[in-house]
Amino acid sequence: MADQGSAQVLVASNRGPVAYTAASDGSLTARRGGGGLVSGLSAIGPDAGALWVCAALGDADREAARRAGPRLDPEETGGQAVRMLDIPPGIFADAYGGISNSVLWFVHHLLYQTPIEPVFDADFIRQWGAYETYNVAFADALAQEADDGAAVLVQDYHLDLVPALLRERRPDLRIGHFSHTPWAPPDYYRMLPDATAAAVLRGVLGSDRAAFLTRRWADAFTACCADVLGAEVRDGSGEAGSGEPSIVYQGRTTRIGVHGLGADADFLRERAHRADVTERMAELREQVGEDRRTIVRVDRTELSKNIVRGLHAFRQLLTDRPEWRERVVHIALAYPSRQDLAVYRDYTATVARVAEEINADFGTPGWTPVILHVKDDFARSLAAYRLGDVALVNPVRDGMNLVAKEVPVVSDAGCALVLSREAGAAAELSGDALTINPYDVSQTARALHEALTMPPADRAARTTRLATAATALPPAAWFLAQLNALRPAA
Repeated sequence: MADQGSAQVLVASNRGPVAYTAASDGSLTARRGGGGLVSGLSAIGPDAGALWVCAALGDADREAARRAGPRLDPEETGGQAVRMLDIPPGIFADAYGGISNSVLWFVHHLLYQTPIEPVFDADFIRQWGAYETYNVAFADALAQEADDGAAVLVQDYHLDLVPALLRERRPDLRIGHFSHTPWAPPDYYRMLPDATAAAVLRGVLGSDRAAFLTRRWADAFTACCADVLGAEVRDGSGEAGSGEPSIVYQGRTTRIGVHGLGADADFLRERAHRADVTERMAELREQVGEDRRTIVRVDRTELSKNIVRGLHAFRQLLTDRPEWRERVVHIALAYPSRQDLAVYRDYTATVARVAEEINADFGTPGWTPVILHVKDDFARSLAAYRLGDVALVNPVRDGMNLVAKEVPVVSDAGCALVLSREAGAAAELSGDALTINPYDVSQTARALHEALTMPPADRAARTTRLATAATALPPAAWFLAQLNALRPAA
């Protein structure tokens, strides 16, 4: 066990609740993060014996991890117990960039250009070895830190192998795995090398319970287990206890759960009315111009977010419905993502180019059709949420998409939601959103027109219902639901 005592509840994720920056004199400054996991750990209280195990993401993090030995100073983590793993940079780069973000992310989001990719060659074999090493490091740390019978919540595709590895080391633990992404259907999933496809599934099945954001993604996972591993899938109707579906494989049973992560309404509404957000609203309104309607989007320049087709749909709206020229502005907040990968740099450049082309083709001296911001600014995002008449959320595939849930919570006067049917959020929000096929630019343009012409009373009523659905399982409750589901049956 660790010198500082064992833990009753453990969370494992690639990114932790704190990140470090180094000054020229070698001093380190900690910056605490937010999000659902941070809220969840706070919700279980300081007496729960909780520990967060994460990876050092950069040189400053690695130096902090080396100095800490093994846990970070609680004064730097907001009082949370955190163990940050100093994984060698080359191993981390191959595991995170090579496998997690360039293979598993692409498979689950159906992003490959299949005539030319993927290519599973010697480089992939090397990177897969790093992914295994990375997962072993987490499993070893969790096994060392966990109290007898502790609950361990393993997060996401970076750590798909951890449950089985941890089960080998500590069969006494209650282990859950949560996937924040979609899960690929079997035909697409089978693009992975056979041994890799099986290893990922066996890794997740090392958990007592594997959970997903929607039933659709859970069903895709169970279908892959049946197709690739020949595992038995039970629907749960005759099960004692939870009644959840389950997968039986090599003598073990893994229950399958669904927890649709919701928006944190209290935090968002308070944060959205601070002075910096009011200031950003004034700036955006000045850029838009008085008495103009607004279509807003807030995304990272992630390939799955489908920003370019969204811009093409706005172009088609202006082409097909010229009455909207000079009367509507598209506020596109597109924050650069994964710029260490060439395909993402190219995509970010394409977003900027298409926005510039629309402005060149349609703009007038007093009207800029597309206002594009590429510098991440949370206050400006909240300002756009409050200001927007229409929100465009059109991913080609998305585990949930919290923007779709946050906009109706924060909107001042009601905001019509144009939502991709391929976003996990559509399972909860489609009744009051205008749902679209994200590949159909013409349909998206028609939905934008319908949203812009929606009667204000209808828009406000829909927004109220959307906000209620969006906050049904806020982050702390979402986390606790996973934790409670791991408790042994009475």
